[in-house]
Amino acid sequence: MKILLQIKNVKKRYTQKGLPPIDALKGVSIDIYEDEIITLLGVNGAGKSTLSSIIATLHPATEGEITFDGKSIYNDLATYRSKLGFCPQKPNLDGFLTLEQNLRFAGRLHRMSESEIDERLNKLVEQFELKDYLDRKANILSGGYKQRFMIARSLMHNPKIVLLDEPTVGLDPHIRRQIWAKIKELKQEGVTVILTTHYLDEAEVLSDRVCILDGGLIKLIDTPARLLSDFKQKNLEDVFLALMQENKEPQ
Repeated sequence: MKILLQIKNVKKRYTQKGLPPIDALKGVSIDIYEDEIITLLGVNGAGKSTLSSIIATLHPATEGEITFDGKSIYNDLATYRSKLGFCPQKPNLDGFLTLEQNLRFAGRLHRMSESEIDERLNKLVEQFELKDYLDRKANILSGGYKQRFMIARSLMHNPKIVLLDEPTVGLDPHIRRQIWAKIKELKQEGVTVILTTHYLDEAEVLSDRVCILDGGLIKLIDTPARLLSDFKQKNLEDVFLALMQENKEPQ
């Protein structure tokens, strides 16, 4: 498989005057491939949110390198961002615009022509079943439909890679499964998905690989099936709990 995004020894240190520094990432390296769904897992403070924010270019790394298609993202952030879609955990749709206007604004932000916007908008509206809500404001939507619009907006410019931060948090089980189906469709369309989630069943169903972080380091990266086999467990949640228990045991 072709490597799309390569993270090389990325470190992140937070400093505050008068307080000891916090090393949120202590040297993370990972290859992310085309057309895969990879999930970042870890307890609170493990480093997954820090890593995803660095990949999304919301925060700079303290040390290390990230390459996209073999080129450093820091040499041309604008080009990298044009290939990247980001769906944050908390909905941030503009409440003064209709949902169609939100999508059109996202297209213009990425310098798409009006004809490109029309074509892409129509495709996403059909794919995510949004037609009945286009002329509405975001505050009338249920949580599930807000999340659909958020994902659709992150895909408006047809990115090669999309980062979904807790895309189903707080949603009812049947709505979560609808979102899962949409995420699987992205992979079928050739989009690489980086997913962060606290739901272990979600990671098990969706992921080609999972990356478990602990204390700012990668604990392991593997397929769900291989992890179940290696740890002799029936589900990914039990694997995760076993790993966390290992960390508590005296060395």
